[in-house]
Amino acid sequence: MNVQRSFSSEQSGTLYLVATPIGNLDDITVRCLETLRSVDVIACEDTRQTRKLLNHFQIDKRTVSYHEHNKEASGNGLLQWLAEGKKIALVSDAGLPAISDPGAELVRDATAAGFPVIPVPGANAALTALIASGLPTDRFVFCGFLGRENKERREELERLKKYPETLIFYEAPHRIEKTLGAIREAWGNRRAVLARELTKRYEEFVRGTIDELLEWLREGEARGEFCLIVEGYTGTLEDEEVDVWWNSLSVVEHVDQYCEQGLNKKDAIKKAADDRGVSKRDVYNEYHRDQAE
Repeated sequence: MNVQRSFSSEQSGTLYLVATPIGNLDDITVRCLETLRSVDVIACEDTRQTRKLLNHFQIDKRTVSYHEHNKEASGNGLLQWLAEGKKIALVSDAGLPAISDPGAELVRDATAAGFPVIPVPGANAALTALIASGLPTDRFVFCGFLGRENKERREELERLKKYPETLIFYEAPHRIEKTLGAIREAWGNRRAVLARELTKRYEEFVRGTIDELLEWLREGEARGEFCLIVEGYTGTLEDEEVDVWWNSLSVVEHVDQYCEQGLNKKDAIKKAADDRGVSKRDVYNEYHRDQAE
């Protein structure tokens, strides 16, 4: 049995995983501030963003960049500093590091090398959204960001389709409508909650069915990073409504089916978009792209 253990000592380097506020700066903990003041260097997802936080709390520490595009090279440098006995704090732009942000690889390598890794907990967007969602909180699955490619996203949603747990997603404002539409198409019209601008002045929760959330998105401008909380599979007939007549059809076939029933092309595209829970623009673009191929 291979058991790894690490201990904090004054001689060894130590990696601290420090939570930062997800919006409201008052949510930072006393321990987080003390840790940031005590370390030798702070590894940041974006040094400019972290510098704003440090300046606000009058913390003057060296910062270095550690993000998705340099994590291998930067990680090696951080491990070398740990070997030299330095204390390093890892932070993301907001919330807990290594959750939908770089950090997991650094933790893996640091623990493998025997360096102490100490979590300093604090704010987290996923759990903040979940506890105020009104959906079940006893069991949940954090899914992070869905894949951007259609095929990858469909495969992920098919895998998650019959999870009974409440499901938590992150999404950017320019992709939230498309993502919600894809979930509607794959799972049917479940209950869901959109949470945005968490802990900030314009914090907002929008609760309803997926269709109602899509309607809300189309009526206004999506701003701020979103947490999407979706009801898990309940095994009811309502959840099986996704198995409808058009489910096996391509977008072109779906639109053409309505055209054969007497609708003009514009109305057929609108009807297909309503069925699939996506925007008319997406159906229009996909229809004409597939027609051209």
